[in-house]
Amino acid sequence: MLFTQILNRNADFQRLYRAGAFCSLGSALIYVRPNGLPCNRLGITAGKKIGNAVKRNRAKRIIRAAYAAAEPMLPIGIDIVVVARSTLPEQSSTVLTEAFCTRGVRHCNGVSSGEIPCTPNQRQKRTGRSGNNAAGAKP
Repeated sequence: MLFTQILNRNADFQRLYRAGAFCSLGSALIYVRPNGLPCNRLGITAGKKIGNAVKRNRAKRIIRAAYAAAEPMLPIGIDIVVVARSTLPEQSSTVLTEAFCTRGVRHCNGVSSGEIPCTPNQRQKRTGRSGNNAAGAKP
């Protein structure tokens, strides 16, 4: 991988999950966000829902191969996290490679150019209260 560093800090992953623009590639999801660095950073996630260690490692190998094929077409200066879905280890690697080279590259270029905005996901926080305000007074 020519212009790529490994993304391995939990805070970086969380920042991409919260404020990155995401796109589905069928058997994987990608989260993309500009990083302002002269290189790309890649993170790969394959959770236990994927299967045992053999299936998770196969999923990560397929993701790395797809990224390596698409890397020359990607813009420089973005963070990418690829999340494997449970169907990925059973698929042929060419399926994800084709999806990454078409939809993934188009999505990364859109995020890098500003056409696709990276806005924080507005999730409501649960307070654990059932409609009562904090002071317990009537509204």
